[in-house]
Amino acid sequence: MTLGFLDRLRQPSRPALPPVPPGLSQTRAYWEGLRQGAALPQRKAVDPRGLVGVLDRVFLADRIGRGIARIRIAGSGLTDFAGLDIRGLPLSCLFAPESRGPLAETLEKVFTGPALAEIDLASDRAPGWGAVARLLLLPLDDETGGRLVLGVMGFAEPAPSRCKLQILSRREEALRIAPPPTVEPAPAAAPLRRKGHLALVHSAE
Repeated sequence: MTLGFLDRLRQPSRPALPPVPPGLSQTRAYWEGLRQGAALPQRKAVDPRGLVGVLDRVFLADRIGRGIARIRIAGSGLTDFAGLDIRGLPLSCLFAPESRGPLAETLEKVFTGPALAEIDLASDRAPGWGAVARLLLLPLDDETGGRLVLGVMGFAEPAPSRCKLQILSRREEALRIAPPPTVEPAPAAAPLRRKGHLALVHSAE
């Protein structure tokens, strides 16, 4: 019997995360409701009132490089978890160094696939406890032609804090996006037929 095994026995057990934490299912349902057919939701269509109950764990991030997402808006629950204001910081600031590479791979798929993703997360302070959180990443289209990600974090109870997250597993779901509708050119105006100083604008011929 090893000391590591005894240490694990001494640690309090942490309840497993439910198959889909309520905050994640609510956010995905809201995101699906914003879609127009097979198109991605538009950033301007996101209304905070549709995310009541999970706003403290929701964030919005934009792509500033390959696999890099900068947090533009973040709920108070994520600020409390990180112990600082994370607006303007890369999403990777919440992750342990060894998990930043896999996070970048998943973010790139979300942005460019596009795809949606779920990531099961452990704490670097208690790696033997298993999953302590789950992250859902959902792509959005921006009116400027770019792409954003709407994210939400679901925490186990008691929620972890002041730790770095480690990726345990990740699941990505590629999305089929309808091509943008083609705009037919307006018909050309009929040429004017002039007779002397008069212009014929309509003819029954």
